[in-house]
Amino acid sequence: MARPSKFASMSVEALFKLRDDIAKALSSRASELQQQLSRLTGAAPAKRRGRPPGKSHGLKGKKVAPKFRGPKGETWSGRGLKPRWLTAEIKKGKKLESFAIKK
Repeated sequence: MARPSKFASMSVEALFKLRDDIAKALSSRASELQQQLSRLTGAAPAKRRGRPPGKSHGLKGKKVAPKFRGPKGETWSGRGLKPRWLTAEIKKGKKLESFAIKK
């Protein structure tokens, strides 16, 4: 039979603080172990690959001009999944190029 946890009686704020404290302790311990490993192997500490945490891609969230217009005025930029109106029209036999917005 499972014993009741002391965490169940803690407030939400206390649980969040505990989570943050654990994350800090794990992070500091991981960096200590990486430094110790680099001293033992004589290699430089491993660098993180990719984008630093908290940095987003430069184009993320940017608006893109629509490239396709539907019969009722709907628009689609050509990114992501095809909208339902476009897939329905393509199933009817129309071509994607017929919805292209001329520039």
